[in-house]
Amino acid sequence: GVPAPGVPVLGPCGAQGCVPSRCPRQVTAEQLRARGNALFQAGDHAAALAAYTEALSLSEAPSERAVLHRNRAACYLKLEDYTKAEADATKAIAVDGRDVKALFRRSQALQQLGRMDQAVSDLQRCLSLEPRNKAFQEALRALGSSMHEKMKALSCTDSKVEQMFQILLDLEEKDADKKQKAAQNLIVLAREEAGAEKIFQSDGVRLLMQLLDTAKADLMLAALRTLVGLCSGHRSRTTAILAELGAPRLAAVLGVEHEQVSLAACNLLHVMFDSLKEGLQKDFRGKEDAVVLDSSKDLKLLIKHLLELLVLEGASAHGRDNALNLLIKVVPRKSPKETNNSLSLWVIDQGLKKILEVGSTVCGSSGSLPVTENSRMSTSVLLSKLYEDLKCDAERENFHRLCEDYVRSWFEGHELPGKLRAIQTVSCLLQGPSDAGNRVLELEGIMDSVLSLCASVCEAHQLVAVEALIHAADKAKRASFITANGVNLLKEIYKHSERDSIRIRALVGLCKLGSAGGTDFSMKQFAEGSTMKLAKQCRKWLCNEAIDAGTRRWAVEGLAYLTFDADVKEEFVEDKAAMQAMFQLAKSEDRSVLYAVASTLVNCTNSYDHEEPDPQMLELAKYAKQHIPEQHPKDKPEFVKRRVRKLLTAGVVSALACMVKSENPALTSSCRELISRVFLALVEEAEDRGGVVAQGGGKALIPLSLEGTEVGQTKAAQALAKITITSNPEMAFPGERIYEVVRPLVSLLHLQRTGLENFEGLMALTNLAGISERLRQKILKERAVPMIEGYMFEEHELIRLAATECMCNMAMSKEVQEMFLAEGSDRLKLMVLYSGEEDEKLRRAASGTLAMLTTLHPPICKRIPQVTVHWLEILQALLLSPSAELQHRGAVVVMNMMAAAREVAEQLIASEMLEILSVLAKDKDKP
Repeated sequence: GVPAPGVPVLGPCGAQGCVPSRCPRQVTAEQLRARGNALFQAGDHAAALAAYTEALSLSEAPSERAVLHRNRAACYLKLEDYTKAEADATKAIAVDGRDVKALFRRSQALQQLGRMDQAVSDLQRCLSLEPRNKAFQEALRALGSSMHEKMKALSCTDSKVEQMFQILLDLEEKDADKKQKAAQNLIVLAREEAGAEKIFQSDGVRLLMQLLDTAKADLMLAALRTLVGLCSGHRSRTTAILAELGAPRLAAVLGVEHEQVSLAACNLLHVMFDSLKEGLQKDFRGKEDAVVLDSSKDLKLLIKHLLELLVLEGASAHGRDNALNLLIKVVPRKSPKETNNSLSLWVIDQGLKKILEVGSTVCGSSGSLPVTENSRMSTSVLLSKLYEDLKCDAERENFHRLCEDYVRSWFEGHELPGKLRAIQTVSCLLQGPSDAGNRVLELEGIMDSVLSLCASVCEAHQLVAVEALIHAADKAKRASFITANGVNLLKEIYKHSERDSIRIRALVGLCKLGSAGGTDFSMKQFAEGSTMKLAKQCRKWLCNEAIDAGTRRWAVEGLAYLTFDADVKEEFVEDKAAMQAMFQLAKSEDRSVLYAVASTLVNCTNSYDHEEPDPQMLELAKYAKQHIPEQHPKDKPEFVKRRVRKLLTAGVVSALACMVKSENPALTSSCRELISRVFLALVEEAEDRGGVVAQGGGKALIPLSLEGTEVGQTKAAQALAKITITSNPEMAFPGERIYEVVRPLVSLLHLQRTGLENFEGLMALTNLAGISERLRQKILKERAVPMIEGYMFEEHELIRLAATECMCNMAMSKEVQEMFLAEGSDRLKLMVLYSGEEDEKLRRAASGTLAMLTTLHPPICKRIPQVTVHWLEILQALLLSPSAELQHRGAVVVMNMMAAAREVAEQLIASEMLEILSVLAKDKDKP
C-alpha cells in the first residue's frame, strides 16, 4: 500500500527508509504476519493485506500459508473485494476443512456475491463444528430470513408476470383501466434488472410477440416499451430477443401507420443497437471473439432491414423518417478517435441508392414514396454524416461515383419524370454533402435542365427546379454562374408568377444572391433599397397564415440571408408579428426550418465570429488599394443590445428551448452551435439572465453544452457560467439539474479556452462549490482541482484571484484539505504567501482559505511554520491591516494555531503576537 502523507516509510527491520531486498536484518514470515495483525487491528486493511501477501512469499509450511490466506480473506472482505475473499478462504479450507474462521469468511463473501445456497452450506458447516457459537447462529438466522424474503418476492413476481400477460392477452377482458395498469406494471418491472430477467425467463418474449401481433396500438406500445427494458444494456438478452422476434418483424412495426407505435419501435431499435454495439467496443479476447462476430452480424442484419424499409412502398411516411433518424444515430462513428468506419462503408455500398431514392422523391408525382416535409432534410443529414465519416480520397471517390451513377440513371432515358428525380437528388445532395452535390451539378445537361424547368408552366416541376437553383446558389462554386444566368430568370419568376409558393422560392434565390457580401456594408449586390423590399415581402409572407407552413418556411430562409444587412435586422425586430410568426414556425412539426431560424437570430444578435482587424494591416490594405470590409453603423454595440431586448420581449427564449427539445436530424451539430451563440448573446447583460432562466433557457443550455461542435459546446458552457455567476444556482438549476452544470463549467478551464472563458468558469465553480459537499464532490470527480490550482499561478490577476476564491470554497471538502498536507506539495506555502500579497482581494481569498483549513483540519496549523520563514510577519500584517475582513481572517488563523499544538503556540507567544491581539481586543468598533 502507499504510505499516508507524512508517515515515514519503515522497512522490514523497522528502520526508516529500509529497502526489503537490502535489509540488514531480514524479516521473517512470522514478523510480517504479526505486523499485518497490528495493521488490521488499527484499521489499515490495505497495508495489512500487503504484509500478509509478503509473508506468503516467505512461507512454505501449508498450515502457515492457510492462516495467511484466511487473514487475507478478512482483509478482502473489509476492502469489499468479495471474489478474492472467497478465493483466499477456499485455499485455507483446502488445507483444513474444519477451519471455522475460513468457512465463516467464505460464507460472508458468497453472500455478497449472491450465491446464497453455498453461503448457507458454509454456515451450517460452521454450526456443526461449533454448535453454541452465537455469531454463527445469528448469521444463519439472518441469511435464512433474507433468502425467504427473496424467494417470496420472486414467487410473487412470477405470479404477477403471469397475471399481467393473462390480462393483456385476454380478448374477453373489457376493463380498459385494468389493461392499462397491467401494461404499465409490466413496463415498470422491465426497467429493473431482476424484473427484466424474470420476464425473459418466464417465456416473456413469446408473449410480448403475441401482443405485437394483436395489431392493437395500446398493446403494441406496452410490448415495445417492455422490450426496451429487457434490452437496455444487456447484449446477450438483446441477441436472444432479436433471434426470436426477427429483424423483418421489427422493421415492419417501425413502418406502421400509427405514429406513436412507430416511434416506440424506433426507440426499441436504438436501444438494441446500443446494446449490440457495446459488444463490439469492448476489448475481447479468445473465445469471446465469436460473440463479437455475432454482434456485428446482428447489427448489419438490422441495418439491412432499415435500408429496405426506406424503399418499401407499404411503409408509412413517419416510419421512413424514423428509419432515417436511426441510421443517422447508429451508423456513423461518434468521434474521429474511433478508427473503424466499416459500418458506414458497408451502408454506402449496400444502401446509398436506397437512401437517394427517398431524397429524390418528388411529392405528388405518380408512384412516389410516401414522405413527410422532414424526409428530405433527414436524408441530406444522413448523406452528410456518411460522407463526413469517410477517411480517404478513394472512399470519397466511390461515394461520388455512386451518386453520379444514380443521377445519370434517372436523367438519361426517363423523359421528364426522370429529369425531375435527378434534379431533386441534386437538391438533396447540395443540402447535405455539398461536394457531392457540386459534382453531380456539373454533369452534362443538369444545369441547363434546371434553368429551363424554372420556366415550366407546371407548378410541381417549377418548384423542383427553383429549389435546385436556390441550393446551387448557396455554393460558391456555382454562385457566379447563377448570378450571371439565374438572377434575371428569378426576377422574372418573382414578378410574373401567380403562385406564392413559386414566388417565395424565387425570392429566396434572390436573397441568397443579394447577401453574397455577408456583413460587409460596402459589398452590396443589388441596388440601394432592393434588399429592404425583399425583406419586407419575406415578412409579409411569414405573417400570412393562409399560406401553408412549408411555403412560409422559405420566407425564413430568405430572412436568414437578408439579415446580414443591419437595416433589415432593425426593421425585423421592430415587426413583432413577424418575429412571433417565425417563433411559431420554429415550434411547428416542420423541423427543416430550424437552421434558418437559428441563422436569422445569430445575424440579429451579431453572435457570429468577428475579429477586429489589425490597424497596421488596414493601413497596408489601403496603401495596396485592396478591399477593406466595413461595419454597418447599425451593427454597433448599442444597436445590438437594443435588438436583443426586443427579441427577449417577443419570446425568443421559449422558441429556442422548443428547438433544442427537438429529436429531429434537422437539429444538426452546426444548428446547435448557432442556438448556443444566440443564447450567449441573450445572457450578455446580467439583468436579462433571470428572464432567460425563467423561460427555460437554463434547462435548454445543458444539452447544448454537452453535445455538438466544440465551439457550440463552449458557447453554451459560457452562457451557463454567466447565469451561475449572477443568479442563485439552486433556483436557476433546480433539483438534480445543478449537478449537470458542473461538467460544462469544468470544460471552460481547459487550456485551449480563452482567458475570459477560464475566468467565468472559475467564478461559476466558486459559486457552486460554496453550496454543498455533494457539489464539491462532483467538481472533484470531474478532476477540476488540478486545473483550479494551475490558474492560481496565472499572471492575469483576475484569473489568479478567481482560482484562489474557488480553492477557498473547495477547501471545505475533506479530500482537498488532505491535499494541502501532501508531501512535496507547495499548495499551503502558496496560500500563506498570497495572504501577504499587496492585492487586497487576493489576500482576502488566500487568508480566507487558511482560516477555513486551520478550522476544519487542525494538522495544517502545525505545517504552516514549516512552509515559509515569513509566516509570522504575514500573520502579523493581516492583524495590523486597515481592513477588518483581513484582521478577522488573521485572528481566526492565529486562534486555531494557538489551540493546535504547544510548540506552535510557543512560537506565536515568543513573537509580538500577544501585544497585537491585546490592542485588537480593545477595539469596540470591530466586535
